[in-house]
This record gives sequence, C-alpha cells and structure tokens, in this order.
Amino acid sequence: MALNSKKRLFADAVLAGKSNKDAAIAAGYSPATASAAGSRLVKDKDVVAYLAERRKKGATKAKPAQAETDAAMTKAAVAAGFDLNTILTFSDPKAFLLAAMNDQKTEPKLRIDAAKTLMPFMHAKVGETGKKDQRNEAAKKVASRFAPAAPPKLVAADGKKVG
Repeated sequence: MALNSKKRLFADAVLAGKSNKDAAIAAGYSPATASAAGSRLVKDKDVVAYLAERRKKGATKAKPAQAETDAAMTKAAVAAGFDLNTILTFSDPKAFLLAAMNDQKTEPKLRIDAAKTLMPFMHAKVGETGKKDQRNEAAKKVASRFAPAAPPKLVAADGKKVG
C-alpha cells in the first residue's frame, strides 16, 4: 500500500522527535490504539522508506518552535498527500492538479480525485451546450438536407472546359 496521508503525518512526527505513540496520535489515530498503531507503522515498509529518504536529505529534527509552526502549516498539505514545497511552486490550480494527477508518488485516491476535478476543464459534458449552440446545430442539419445541389461540371469529351 502506498504512503497515505496518515502514514506521512506519522513519519513527519517521528522525524520531529515524537515517540511512536505520540506520533500516531498526532497523525490522527485514536489514543486508545495509538501505541499499537505506532508500533505497526514504524515497521511499515512505506514509512521506513519515507523515513530513510527524509533522514538522508538531512531533515532529521527541526527546532521545537519551528516544528510546531511547520506542523501547523503542512498539516493540510500533508493530509492531502503533498509536500508544502510542491504546493508553493504552482500559482495556477489547474497546473497543480495536473502535476498531482501525474505524480507517481502521490496516493492513487488523491490522483483520481485530481483527475475528477480536472475533468470539466478538459472535456465538456454531453449536452452541455447553450440554447444558441443547439439552435445553430439544428439549422446546419436542416440546411444540409435542403441545400441546393452543386451545379454539374461541364466538361467536353476531349477534356476541354465548356462555357
């Protein structure tokens, strides 16, 4: 299973220095089952890979005040399955959704949601034309039925054009 938003929140909390139980609670798990969830999540292959990648990049522990600010700022972005840096690089929402839809690291459910959101911008619904468009289409159909036929081409037997 891919790294979903809860797993990412858990991993970010672990990187911030919280215990497994506290990180699970911060990720949105029930306090009653947080200890078991933290133990399970710390062994999850996706979480382990994410933690290794982040530690390799040098994003180990943030300053306590900065960690709280970063957690508040990135909570919505991470809950949606995206990094804050990814969101800040786009000024156009359509471009962001296209990037999210095509990003292989993003959770499949979020990619599908991005595609659903983009659908009206890429393809018009069937029958989503206005009254004037429908009237013009109907007029074209009628005109093509009753339009005068093209005049015959007059060519003589030897290939020369007549009159």
